[in-house]
Amino acid sequence: MGTGRVVAVFGAYGHTGRFVVAELLERGFTPVLAGRDEGRLRALAASRPGLGVRPATVDDPASLDRALAGADAVVNCAGPFATTAAPVIEAALRARIPYVDVAAEIEANLDTFAHFAERAAAAGTLVVPAMAFFGGLGDLLVTAAAGDWEEADEVHVAYGLSGWHPTAGTRTAGAVSRERRDGRRVVFEGGGLRYRDDAPPALEWAFPEPLGVRSVIGEFTMADVVTVPSHLAVPEVRTYMTAEAARDLASPDTPAPAAVDGRGRSDQTFLVEAVVRSGGEERRAVARGRDIYAVSAPLAVEAVDRALTGRAGTVGVASAGAAFDAAAFLRALSPHVSVDLPR
Repeated sequence: MGTGRVVAVFGAYGHTGRFVVAELLERGFTPVLAGRDEGRLRALAASRPGLGVRPATVDDPASLDRALAGADAVVNCAGPFATTAAPVIEAALRARIPYVDVAAEIEANLDTFAHFAERAAAAGTLVVPAMAFFGGLGDLLVTAAAGDWEEADEVHVAYGLSGWHPTAGTRTAGAVSRERRDGRRVVFEGGGLRYRDDAPPALEWAFPEPLGVRSVIGEFTMADVVTVPSHLAVPEVRTYMTAEAARDLASPDTPAPAAVDGRGRSDQTFLVEAVVRSGGEERRAVARGRDIYAVSAPLAVEAVDRALTGRAGTVGVASAGAAFDAAAFLRALSPHVSVDLPR
């Protein structure tokens, strides 16, 4: 448990940030509410008496230093991460504390690996980008499935979402990514990222029960194409999304997620299947749960807990699968996530 350790949450009042704050409190940490909008921070603090409020902006390094003062770690929940990740990482390096974010933006995660790997390693600081549903969960499943393999021929991650009601932050992040890649889509093949102008393929994926065979959008590329190849030598990483969820995301009329329980979760369910193939052998791992935004909170907080209790296997910039014991991490997510892992 957190035993009172202080964790700054940048973007604490956002949709995912609120889940992270609640998870930290539930696990015995002391969250510090940080972010760019002081009014929204104070409104959140009014519902969470006793928590500190520290306004900060990414263009004011001194304000970020004040926000992280005395903190043992920081979780960045404020997108777009193309704007926020680098300044908050810089502040974490100055404070010499672990940094975790929930970025699903492929380009922002690439920037984190490219710009901070050497500096974070030299500082002895752990930086874990994409420690969320997209990027983190898939990477943990792939790593657990791969087991003792250090390389593979191909990796596939299929997302079976019952639907997808995107937050305003998700829509903004998607717009930023599309702009950065000039409207093209991206795939990971031939050992690297490739940019394409054609439409992604419509395919079918045989999910485990209860989903079964579903129509999916192939090459629906998510942050797994950054996290997985960062530590597993693999020339091809493919991700897939159920067609219904992809249509929800694409439609401007799809409303934001609506809470249906006391934890603020929506009724969205998910099943994620990771398949790793090498030399004619195939290994699989599966995760099931509810609400892709809510589940990012236990993912991020479990990462913080492990980083602060000496259960991270490295320093520097590392994906979830490289930083932690993937199978143990996934099992620790119960009851939020149920997993089927190779024996």
